[in-house]
Amino acid sequence: MKLKRGELVIILGASGAGKSTVLNLLGGMDTNDEGEIWIDGANIANYSSHQRTNYRREDVGFVFQFYNLVSNLTAKENVELASEIVIDALDPEQVLKDVGLGHRLNNFPAQLSGGEQQRVSIARAVAKNPKILLCDEPTGALDYQTGKQVLKILQDMSRQKGATVIIVTHNGALAPIADRVIHMRDATVKSMTINEHPQDIDTLEY
Repeated sequence: MKLKRGELVIILGASGAGKSTVLNLLGGMDTNDEGEIWIDGANIANYSSHQRTNYRREDVGFVFQFYNLVSNLTAKENVELASEIVIDALDPEQVLKDVGLGHRLNNFPAQLSGGEQQRVSIARAVAKNPKILLCDEPTGALDYQTGKQVLKILQDMSRQKGATVIIVTHNGALAPIADRVIHMRDATVKSMTINEHPQDIDTLEY
């Protein structure tokens, strides 16, 4: 597959199709057994462990399906944990307000609902202002309105910040918002479609 800088990409497929594996490879979390992964002119498949660590820290933001928040840090501190390791970070407090958690800055993960924890996870990834934002089912634990709010932030990261945003999801109804839609089955890319006129989140019903 070939993706362009600044695209919002949605990868669709059933469980076990290989979607999350693609995210882990693109994010330098896993190493591939064969083939190449070229990003910004470099084959990250050849990176040393140290180079992969730098790549993850400086270029990639992750939105994990299972949050991975630090339990003894507040929501704001969890976001600061990511923003403090990069140069061009966004303001943690403002990003939390953008995902509707301005009133939860000083709450710990155990004091937050599942949906709120997911929004902290999203804020943490966005606050790094990454070149590549990798999202594994980012709206899976969210209600409809909050889900649209989060998708709006992800679309803005692509359109306004120039980040390449890659969303893995089972929900085919989200496909209209993407610049590129990839269908996977049995660890294989079955189709790739370019959407010439991506739909704004505000007008999406799913």
